Amino acid sequence: MDQNNYSSIPGFILLGFSDHPSLETVLSGVVTIFYLITLAGNTAIILTSLLDAHLHTPMYFFLRNLSFLDLCFTTSIVPQMLVNLWGPDKTISYVGCVIQLYVYMWLGSIECLLLAVMSYDRFTAICKPLHYLVIMSPRLCLRMIIIVWCISLACSLVLCTLTLNLPRCGSNVLNHFLCELPAMVKIACVDTTAVEMLVFALGIVFVLTPLFLILVSYGYIARAVLRMKSKAGQRKAMNTCGSHLTVVSIFYGTIIYMYLRPGNSASQDQGKFLTLFYTIITPSLNPLIYTLRNKDMKNALRKLMRVDYESTKGKRNWKS
Repeated sequence: MDQNNYSSIPGFILLGFSDHPSLETVLSGVVTIFYLITLAGNTAIILTSLLDAHLHTPMYFFLRNLSFLDLCFTTSIVPQMLVNLWGPDKTISYVGCVIQLYVYMWLGSIECLLLAVMSYDRFTAICKPLHYLVIMSPRLCLRMIIIVWCISLACSLVLCTLTLNLPRCGSNVLNHFLCELPAMVKIACVDTTAVEMLVFALGIVFVLTPLFLILVSYGYIARAVLRMKSKAGQRKAMNTCGSHLTVVSIFYGTIIYMYLRPGNSASQDQGKFLTLFYTIITPSLNPLIYTLRNKDMKNALRKLMRVDYESTKGKRNWKS
């Protein structure tokens, strides 16, 4: 595609997978399916943990936040992506691109920090069970969430504002399916070394530092689990922590490979598929991972479905 053909178009052009028209049809179906799974699964987790009194604990408070975050994260990307996949129009307005850039960066940063907060919650629950509810008080949990959202917002405002202020010399073609920060930096017509170094530095703060804290937490958790005399206690601890560790491995593994590698060894298409994985696939897997490995969540879901079924059945009997 000739970039000069688009220089007069207001906004930006998202090339996405336009070089592979047959792939676009397949991807539109796959993305739609995973988006629906994300909506249904994360909504179920939020409603179940709110309606079941047994799940009014710090762990499920943070899980609700993660589910809400995943809903917002995917919704900021998928609708525009489906519009571009379904038709020949690959444009996105300037305002739409700016909003997507800020929101995407903000929510992605939140997830990095939130997973670290969730690991601290698991560390406290397993290593200090007698003081767990005292330490993880509702006030502290709320304060931690507010701090995570505010710090991530500040990071998004700084990085995205610097990126948008870079001169583009009329270039408006993004070789991606969303307005992502690295894609925006690439179309700048000036030296971007300073911005790239800042992105890398903040990447260490928001990715490697939380990951280090998570690994340290799980080191203490593993030691505490091995010291447990109860096999049932060990099994429960491994199930709850295993779910979180699985999510951490998928999310951080992809993020580190994408953004913290030396050089740019991945092809454009490989980068797009990796971004597709952690922005579309991972949020749909989180509900499955947390419910399939979590006995309390499975029981709460069954109870909720049974109550809903009995309520519907009662209404039908009353009408007849």
